[in-house]
Amino acid sequence: MEYRYHLAKYAGKASRLTCPQCERPHCFTPYVDDDNNLIDKTVGRCDHESSCGYHLTPSQYFQQHPEARPQGEDWRQAPAWLSEKRNTVPLPKDFLPEDLVAKTVRLNPVSNFLAFLYRIFDANTVQMLVDRYRLGVTKDGAAIFYQIDLEGRIRTGKIIQYNPETGRRIKDAGVPVDWVHARLKKKGILPESWSVRQCLFGEHLLAQYPDALVCLVEAEKTAVICSAFCPKFIWLATGGKTQLGDRLDVLKGRKVLVFPDIDAYAAWQEAFAKKPFLSVTFSDILEKEGTPEDRAAQIDIADWLLQWLGNGGVPSVPLVPERNTAQAAGTNPVLAEVARYFSPESLPEVAALIEDLDLEIISIIPPENI
Repeated sequence: MEYRYHLAKYAGKASRLTCPQCERPHCFTPYVDDDNNLIDKTVGRCDHESSCGYHLTPSQYFQQHPEARPQGEDWRQAPAWLSEKRNTVPLPKDFLPEDLVAKTVRLNPVSNFLAFLYRIFDANTVQMLVDRYRLGVTKDGAAIFYQIDLEGRIRTGKIIQYNPETGRRIKDAGVPVDWVHARLKKKGILPESWSVRQCLFGEHLLAQYPDALVCLVEAEKTAVICSAFCPKFIWLATGGKTQLGDRLDVLKGRKVLVFPDIDAYAAWQEAFAKKPFLSVTFSDILEKEGTPEDRAAQIDIADWLLQWLGNGGVPSVPLVPERNTAQAAGTNPVLAEVARYFSPESLPEVAALIEDLDLEIISIIPPENI
């Protein structure tokens, strides 16, 4: 019997849907029948094979939804071109080998990102960050941000190169963001059939600290820097403005304080409104107090903390001594936000913060010593 389903042919932008996993628009190729009818909006393949890898075939869908099976035909028959090698499933069945990851988590050689952190924090704090997030390094000094899930399994790792002086990501066509699993596939270490399903950066910390307040940000770098300033909280990163799909479901039952980037406040509020089962509080500190220059620079809460610090010797972060009353009083603005939104009844550690808002500030290298 001839197989009746196939990936839809490209017929303009409208023929590509929003991916159900990474939620990026116009990147999802659906499976259709001979009459060009969709099976379901979740059945298809994401074009972003490296960063997403979602691929749900008709066979897999009908196994999950037997009530939707076509009557009177063998829906399990696959076309010759759809080999087992190319067929992936949207479940986290593949993980990076622990021994390969362990070789990259080290302080020698130091990544350019860690070189930047050493400009601001002491060596003990940097070591704490490496251990907490298992920060890796490539041979050319790029940082590896591993995605480790609740069970301690390593889903993948995002590879980003930074300027060691400014801490800014190098946005150059010759230095793109890459992925560990993609590189290992190219080297033949991982098979082509290896599939990835991403999770929150720092997700493993939820299991290690079951009672801690969760602070959610966009960028991995932001989570790491904020963890240095406020180590008693769990800092997690989505990895992108639109990465707000099912990976957020692990936050159910946790108290979460969200720090959107200055250009993402409204979009994130709208996205979280679709997840009423999450206990989420939004910090509006950037939305309310950000200057036009801040908006032009698209700052995040880590930039705000570095400004509060007095730039920490970082040329790209301007000193703003008149920032706000919290800064003038020497109060860590994140701790002030926590005390602002959470009562001692809802979050016991708030009582200690109210008594001494500088309690959690770790050792920072004075700018004159850098």
